[in-house]
Formats: sequence, structure tokens, C-alpha cells
Amino acid sequence: MPVLHYGPVPAFDPSTWELQVYGATASGEERRWNWDGFSSLPRSEIIADFHCVTKFTILGITWSGVSTAVVLSEVPPAATATHVMVWANFGYGANLPLGAFAAPDTLLATHRDSRELGPEQGFPVRLVVPSRYGWKSVKWVRAIEYMAGDRRGFWEERGYHNNADPWQEQRYSYQEQPGEGPEL
Repeated sequence: MPVLHYGPVPAFDPSTWELQVYGATASGEERRWNWDGFSSLPRSEIIADFHCVTKFTILGITWSGVSTAVVLSEVPPAATATHVMVWANFGYGANLPLGAFAAPDTLLATHRDSRELGPEQGFPVRLVVPSRYGWKSVKWVRAIEYMAGDRRGFWEERGYHNNADPWQEQRYSYQEQPGEGPEL
């Protein structure tokens, strides 16, 4: 699998790593897990294809980690929440409709094909969103922001399609139809 990313690969320190969920939560409170707490959450496995905007697909990858359904159960979104922004190191973020984030095959992956992710593959935690192009599968996840509206993420602000549906070949913002994303 080719390794594509923007910026440096962040160092992982299990004593300082945490995953934060905040924003439009049902309780109005944020939640944080340290590495041990996150690692103790229930684990799931999916088999999914990976689609890259650069026009390659890898079929049948086995990913394992924590289902986003677990996060949504532990920290329910407010009734007004419609989207999430998944944040990584260095201010990188990708937006998703809440329904895509909550899909049964969306996963906070720690392993690929029974092996721990490598640093360049997103170790320790990478979001996997099979229904979207790969730039939505954020590497080095550090935070999940529930939002009461849509906001473009890093690549979406730079001309990539807001929805990123590979089956509709939604690659670039000039392809967007009215209502498919916030103004650029």
C-alpha cells in the first residue's frame, strides 16, 4: 500500500497520548482516553477496500481496532450534531457526515492485516472510512469534534470534494453539486 501523507510522521508516546471527543456532545462535556483506556475499549474487525483519490484501490484489507459505534455509545452526540471533524497531529482534520462516521464499518484502526499499524500508516490510531476516499481515513487520530453543521477539513479547503464518495468519483470541489458542502 503506497504511503501518502502531508507533513511529518508524529512520534508516539504512550504516556502522553490521548484521544479527545468534544464539541456538540449530548452532555455538553468532553471525554478523553489515555492510551491504556483507549486500548481497553472493545475491539472489532472489518474487511474493507481502500480507495485512493490518486486512482488506486486495494481490495479486502483486514482492519482491527475500536468501532466508531463504541465512541458514539460512550460519548453520544447532541441531537443537533450532524457532522464530525476528525483531528490529527499538526492541525490536520477531515470532515464527515455523522452517518458516515457512525457506519458499521467505520473503525478507529490500530492494526492492519493482523499487524500493528506502522508509523507511516497512522500508528497508533487511524480512522478507516471504507465509504470514502482515503484522505477521509485520518492517520494519527487525536480528537473527534462533533459539529452542529458541516465545515471543510484540510484537503476539502484545498480543492478536494467535500463528500469523497469513490463510487461517484467525487474527487475535486469543482465537481460538487449545490448543497454538497459549505462554501469554499
